[in-house]
Amino acid sequence: MKIAVTSRGPEMASDVDPRFGRAKWFVIVDTETGEFEAIDNEKGVEAGSGAGIQAAARVAGFGVEYVLTGHCGPNAFRTLTEAGVKVITSVTGTVEGAVEKIKLGGLSPSDAADVNGHWT
Repeated sequence: MKIAVTSRGPEMASDVDPRFGRAKWFVIVDTETGEFEAIDNEKGVEAGSGAGIQAAARVAGFGVEYVLTGHCGPNAFRTLTEAGVKVITSVTGTVEGAVEKIKLGGLSPSDAADVNGHWT
């Protein structure tokens, strides 16, 4: 399975970034092989508006099944779910730890956004 985790850095040992649209990095992980790729989200961090929607479209383009993040606003949540991506919020710890939790079935998809738009 392919997942995206919001991250404060480009490594598996980096902390999960609590923000989706303005996360510093997205770490795309293949849970079958353990291979990962870090995607810089500098444009999202600096965006005046629309960061969540832009990030959602970009992440969905990597063919991920899940997004793991601390929080996700309504526009990004809608964009992701319309693309067939399941969103899991309230994720903390490291990217590596989050990946292990989902592999063990310890994380469940969220039913809705958990913050208002423009949450920082």
